Amino acid sequence: MSEAASVPFSETKAPESPERLNRGSLRLIDISASTMANIGPAYSFFFSAGLIVTTAGRAAPLTIIAAIVAVALLGNTLAQFSRAHPSTGGFITFVGKTFGGTSAVTTALLAGIGYIIAIASVLVISGGFLSTILNYYFGWNVPWVIFSVLLTGGAMVMMFRGVAVSTKLAGFFFGFELLVLVVVSIATLIKNGGSLNGTPFQPHYLSNGFSGLADGFPLAIYLFIGWENSAALAEETSNPRRNVPRAVYLSVALMGFTYLLLTYSTVSAFHYSGTALAAAPIPFINVAHGVVAWLAFIAYLAGLTSTIGVLIAAVNSQCRLIFNAGREGLLPRWIGKVHPVRLTPVNAIITFVGIATVIIFGWALGHWFGGHGNSLNALNFYGESATMGTILILVVYFLANLALPFYYRKYRPAEFNVIKHLVLPVLGMIAIGVPVYYLCKPGQPDPYNWFPYLALGIAVVAVGYALVLTRRDPGLGDRVGSIVADE
Repeated sequence: MSEAASVPFSETKAPESPERLNRGSLRLIDISASTMANIGPAYSFFFSAGLIVTTAGRAAPLTIIAAIVAVALLGNTLAQFSRAHPSTGGFITFVGKTFGGTSAVTTALLAGIGYIIAIASVLVISGGFLSTILNYYFGWNVPWVIFSVLLTGGAMVMMFRGVAVSTKLAGFFFGFELLVLVVVSIATLIKNGGSLNGTPFQPHYLSNGFSGLADGFPLAIYLFIGWENSAALAEETSNPRRNVPRAVYLSVALMGFTYLLLTYSTVSAFHYSGTALAAAPIPFINVAHGVVAWLAFIAYLAGLTSTIGVLIAAVNSQCRLIFNAGREGLLPRWIGKVHPVRLTPVNAIITFVGIATVIIFGWALGHWFGGHGNSLNALNFYGESATMGTILILVVYFLANLALPFYYRKYRPAEFNVIKHLVLPVLGMIAIGVPVYYLCKPGQPDPYNWFPYLALGIAVVAVGYALVLTRRDPGLGDRVGSIVADE
C-alpha cells in the first residue's frame, strides 16, 4: 500500500523540508518586551482590578501574591522544557514529545482553541476601549466594531511585515504603558502617604476568608496570561535555550512587582474601601484622575496602547503554536506555511484572527437570538470570552506540568532534579487546580455556568480527532518536536 493510501488525510503530513521562520532575529530584550506586552499590565489590570476586589475585598494584593507564586511555578516548567528542547510549538511540543502523537494533537487543539477564544476578547476590547475614550472626551458614539476591525487589520499588517518589526512595536507600546502605570502609582502613594498602612496585606481583611482569595484567584491568574509568549518565539530568538528561560523569569518577576504596586496604590487611593473600588468601572482611571485630571487622559492612552500591544504580541506568539502544529502535521499543512520573503507565518495569522472573528459573530448572534441583544458591549464579551479561553489554557498548563517529570526521566535521566522536575511541577498542578475548580464549580451565573460543559465537549472532540488522525498517520508521533529551534 502506498504512503498516500495509508494516510488519506494527506494534507496533515509534514513536508520533508519544513518551513522555517526567521531564525536568530530576536534578542533577549525583544522576547522579554514581547512577553510583557502580551501580558499587557494596563489592559489586564484596568478591566480586572474591580472584579478581583469584589471577590477578595481590600486585601486584594494577597490574591496577586498567590497568582505570582502559581505563575512562577509554571514558569519553572516552561524554562526547564525550553532549556532541553526549545520549540515554536511550546507546550504542544513538550506534552506531545512526552506522551506521544495523540496527546500532541489533543494539546494542539486545546491550546489553539483556548488562545483563539481568549484573543477574541482582545479584538473586541481594542475597539471597545477606543470607542469609550472618544465617547468620554468628545461625545462621539462610534460603534466599537468599526475600531476593532481597523485596529486588528493594522496589527495584522505589522505582523505580516516581520517578527522583528511587530515585536519592537509591541515593546514600544509596553514601555509607554509601564511608564504611565508606575508614575501614576507612585504619585498616588505620595499623595496618600499619610494614610498608607498594611491593611491590604493582612489575611483577615479578605472577604469571606480563604474563599474570597480563591474566588479571585482565577482572575489574578488571568492577569498574567501571555507569560509563556517567549517560548513560541524560540526559533526566531538567538540562543533560545538561555534566553527563553531568562525572558520567562524576568517577565514574571517584573509583572508581579508591577501588579502589586498597581493593586496597593489603587486600594489605598480608594481609602481601603472594597465597595467603592468595586463600583468603579475602571478603578485605575479614577485613581489617575484623583492625582491630576490630565493624568486620566494619559492613563486612557496607556490602556489603549496596552490593548494594541497585547493584540500584536499575543497573535504573534500564539499563532506560531498552530503554525508549528501545521508544519509538523498535527493540523492541516497549509497552516504551517511561511511568507517566502519575510518568513512570517501568514496563513497561521490569518487563520488565528479569522476564527476569532467568527467566534465574535457567533457570540453576537447568540445574544441576539437569546433575547440579550442589549448586552452586546465589548466589556461583556471580554469577560465571557476571556473566561472560556482561560479554562482551556489552564488545562494545557496542567498537562505541561504533568509532562515535565516524565520527559526528564525519559529523555534526560542524568539531569533529573527532584525539586525542579518533580516537586515544583506537582505544586504547579495543584496551583492550576484551584482556578479550574472555581471557574467550573456549580452555581456560576449564565452564561458562565455552561462554559465547563463546553470545555469538556471541546476536549472530547479533540481527543477523538487525535485518535483518528494518529491511527491514519502512525508516523505523526515521531514528527512531534522534530523541529528544534536552534538546530
